[in-house]
Amino acid sequence: MRVLVVDDSAFMRRAIKQMLQSDPAIEVVGVANNGREGFELAKKLEPDVITLDIEMPEMDGLTALRHIMRECPTQVVMVSSLTTEGSHASLTALRLGAADFLAKDMSQISLSVTNIQEELLTKVRALGAAPKHRLKRGTAFAPVTHAVPTYRPGQFDVICIGSSTGGPPVLETVLPSLPATLTTPVVVAQHMPEIFTRSMAERLNESCQIPVVHAENHMPLAARTIYIAPGGKNIHLHKTGLARWEMLVNDEPKEALYRPSVDALLASAAKATGARTLAVVLTGIGEDGLQGARPLHAIGGTILSQSQETCVVYGMPKAVTQAALIQASLTPEQIAQSLQSLARQAAA
Repeated sequence: MRVLVVDDSAFMRRAIKQMLQSDPAIEVVGVANNGREGFELAKKLEPDVITLDIEMPEMDGLTALRHIMRECPTQVVMVSSLTTEGSHASLTALRLGAADFLAKDMSQISLSVTNIQEELLTKVRALGAAPKHRLKRGTAFAPVTHAVPTYRPGQFDVICIGSSTGGPPVLETVLPSLPATLTTPVVVAQHMPEIFTRSMAERLNESCQIPVVHAENHMPLAARTIYIAPGGKNIHLHKTGLARWEMLVNDEPKEALYRPSVDALLASAAKATGARTLAVVLTGIGEDGLQGARPLHAIGGTILSQSQETCVVYGMPKAVTQAALIQASLTPEQIAQSLQSLARQAAA
């Protein structure tokens, strides 16, 4: 697997290169200290994956990313500062075609940089193994064999959505398409640090027809609302009375590999809303969601997954699909169409 490292910090270039080269299957084929040089090397070297800093001289990372995705589409991991500005820039990068991002704490970068090694390696390995055709815009995907399910208004008490790598652009396709007449609340668990999930909630609130809020502990689950789980914490649904629920935001289970954990969300939904739960598992690395989907499926909940051809990384959807837990495997547009059916009658 061939990787290009682009960063204006000599320390970060060296650190990222050393972390990547700790895996004998990864070869760092080049390094660049600004976006312009990185773009030129991307065209020349044709790497499998690029790590790309955002703030750089001559050409910043977002500009370089635009050029790369237009002229030599490549899997890109943005290296972002763990700040509000860094979170906004990272979300912009994901919309422009970056596959994922790596957050670094600039205040303690020399102390904590090696702490991101496993996260960096996991993302680079997964993206390097992903089929390159998914990067090409306008690619004609094979038709999805499942029919698009339709539902009736009031059929579900909650819609739970889990996503990871590649998830934010899909969320920006699905959630803004939901009509204002959809009353079913939506809870989203997207793997991200808290400052990034807060920025994502703010942006989605501007583009969605339904209010989008950053979930908090003991916040009631209300109709006509989309809740974004805070990064770094797990979110659980908890029944408080007849047709009443709240969200618990905490560190449980402590052994959860990802936070917010899709497993934790779906397992709690199995107990709180049971068969009246609609779950959607989107693109992402690993199998988060599989263990939570098992009890949800057993109790009669409905589960959809994102189709393989449209995933940046077909890990999480693959796990629930191969376990035969899903009703259908759909493109993001078809998922949106399916969720919209919950509001059609009300709109009429």
